[in-house]
Amino acid sequence: MASSSTSSSGLTFKLHPLVIVNISDHYTRVKSQMQQPSSNSNSDSNSNSSYSVYGCVIGVQRGRTVEIFNSFELLYDESTHSLDRTFLEKKQELYKKVFPHFYILGWYSTGTDAHESDMLIHKALMDINESPVYVLLNPSINHAQKDLPVTIYESELHVIDGNPQLIFVRSSYTIETVEAERISVDHVAHLKPSDGGSAATQLAAHLTGIHSAIKMLNSRIRVLHHYLLAMQKGDIPCENALLRQVSSLLRRLPAIESEKFQDDFLMEYNDTLLITYLAMFTNCSSTMNELVDKFNTAYDRHSRRGGRTAFM
Repeated sequence: MASSSTSSSGLTFKLHPLVIVNISDHYTRVKSQMQQPSSNSNSDSNSNSSYSVYGCVIGVQRGRTVEIFNSFELLYDESTHSLDRTFLEKKQELYKKVFPHFYILGWYSTGTDAHESDMLIHKALMDINESPVYVLLNPSINHAQKDLPVTIYESELHVIDGNPQLIFVRSSYTIETVEAERISVDHVAHLKPSDGGSAATQLAAHLTGIHSAIKMLNSRIRVLHHYLLAMQKGDIPCENALLRQVSSLLRRLPAIESEKFQDDFLMEYNDTLLITYLAMFTNCSSTMNELVDKFNTAYDRHSRRGGRTAFM
């Protein structure tokens, strides 16, 4: 269903990096969840690699310029080729409250090329947008490819074998970023480990370290819990010194919710704001004094020629 020709609509597409990150994150999460129960099966792993995810892209259209800012996931039943309309309407309503100027511009999916089944989803969204766009992300890694593995399709009505049919045609696009996106992408791009490995390796090592720390904390809390239960049942002798240590450890947690903490925190916060305001007033006074001095100097020169007195 994808044609090799390019779009003739004349629209200009601007794609934000957040959309690409969202699609990639969606695909990675779904693929990881599907591989967990069958990590030892090669056949299941191969089937998971061809799995597709679906979602909507939102943004604004100003004249002939379409700017895609964000995206959200969709629930799609591949057996019936149908979308969960209730979920779609709910997500659209929630996004409208946060981004009132954003509209659903189309949808996204993952794969190597547009297929005939994709046109069913495309037509299903035409009641929301009469000319939706289709953003396709290719999740397969190609180190020789220099361009982004993202393709934007539009739908056009072509006559094929005497019958009018809707087909996908490619559209060109540019990457548009705001300051926050540039900082985030630059930060992620510079996540390079010192040993020359990939950024994904460093991220995996970082997440593994966090997981190990949480797992160790959980195991130690369980040891304390089982020890206190056994002491309460009388299975082991009571040790007051150890109980005092456990009590001291647990007493630290609700300390930040006490009334005294709230009073001290608000007092410290107000003192900090007061110091900030005083510094701002001092800076304004200094600037004003400099302005008055410059004005008096200029006015004094003028008064010497005209016989007038100084301003201050």
